[in-house]
Amino acid sequence: MTATATSTPPPAAPKVSGGKGGRTRLSFPVVLLIVAGALLALSAVRAITGAQDVTSAGQISAALAMAVPIGLAGLGGLWAERAGVVNIGLEGMMILGTFFGAWAGWQTNPWLGVLAGVIGGALGGLLHAVATVTFGVDHIISGIAINILALGFTTYFAKLWFNSGEAAAKGGSPKQSPPADDITSVTIPGLSDWLHSIEKHHWFFVSDLAGVIGGLVTNVSLLTILAVVLFVLTFFVLWKTSFGLRLRSCGENPVAAESLGVNVYRYKYIAVIVSGGMAGLGGAFLSLVTSHIYNEGQTGGRGYIGLAAMIFGNWRPGGLAMGAGLFGFADALQLRNGGESVHALLLLLVVVLAVLAAWKLYRKSFVQGAVSAVIAVAVLVWYLATDTVPTEFVSATPYIVTLLVLSLSAQRLRMPKADGMRYRKGQGK
Repeated sequence: MTATATSTPPPAAPKVSGGKGGRTRLSFPVVLLIVAGALLALSAVRAITGAQDVTSAGQISAALAMAVPIGLAGLGGLWAERAGVVNIGLEGMMILGTFFGAWAGWQTNPWLGVLAGVIGGALGGLLHAVATVTFGVDHIISGIAINILALGFTTYFAKLWFNSGEAAAKGGSPKQSPPADDITSVTIPGLSDWLHSIEKHHWFFVSDLAGVIGGLVTNVSLLTILAVVLFVLTFFVLWKTSFGLRLRSCGENPVAAESLGVNVYRYKYIAVIVSGGMAGLGGAFLSLVTSHIYNEGQTGGRGYIGLAAMIFGNWRPGGLAMGAGLFGFADALQLRNGGESVHALLLLLVVVLAVLAAWKLYRKSFVQGAVSAVIAVAVLVWYLATDTVPTEFVSATPYIVTLLVLSLSAQRLRMPKADGMRYRKGQGK
């Protein structure tokens, strides 16, 4: 996770882009090749194992729905950390979003619930900004405190607001809210049915591609479309405007930014409040789109997984979206009781680990290469000796994927240089 410190580096020209210190940025054609390669690998796994659900439209649709709250939480983390503030409190801000979104949603309409969820998360972000920016509290301690406070706050008020009167009569209880109305979903007419007919033939790659596209154009919530727009807007605002340049300079070298006339406190406050709002929107998605009710504990650690997706994406929206998609896919597997699908993906994991072992040995990293090879052999034995995987392992799939991806990508990352560092106005004078 991101480290904290108590001092700021000496003044220097702020470095606000990926640059040579980070990994090479992938061009759009290269990203398409990576996606095509991943789909080809999944097609091969489906053809070899017969696990048809791996690339089905239902699996992809569920993965998209699971990826949105993770992606929005990660987007919140990206805003905060690009301004130099570590936001471990994303989980708590998501909890506030689920609670306030459901509370306003069942009483009025779901879109007002979405707004209430954003405001609830933003209030959590404001509290984090006051603690870390104004009072200089350690970012990790403040974030953990917000997570604890959010859980306690929502548990207490759920018992007050959802367990009596009209709320109880409509299905509320101490641990859940009454159901809210649906947010409109859209399907591209004609295209969805045509793709489904192709998918049913189970042709190699062609049917898999039809299943993936079909899952992306069938019953897509308007809130999902809004999330995609927010990813594009985030990239434009942070990397294509002077506002974004100033904000990112606060995360790279706030002393140098201050010397150039940037109000560092203001930009940090804006970034952390927006961060909380994004996480709150992700929470509102869970309570208004995924389940239509608030349920105690329904975030399930997605705030932390969103933070992991942000780190995997090297603090950039494009990489974050890919990471959220990967984690959403793993999350959807366990929700669809995918013991057979997870078992089939063990074969893909064997190939990935074998390729990684060969690469490490080629680079003369003998210890890492040997460890990867041993794990690949162990997973292969597991795959050959079983027909499915235990339900407990399926439930843990999202968290195992999170640990695996972070361990494999950790050496390619470059976080903002002043991320997590305490800053005081006039420090460079």
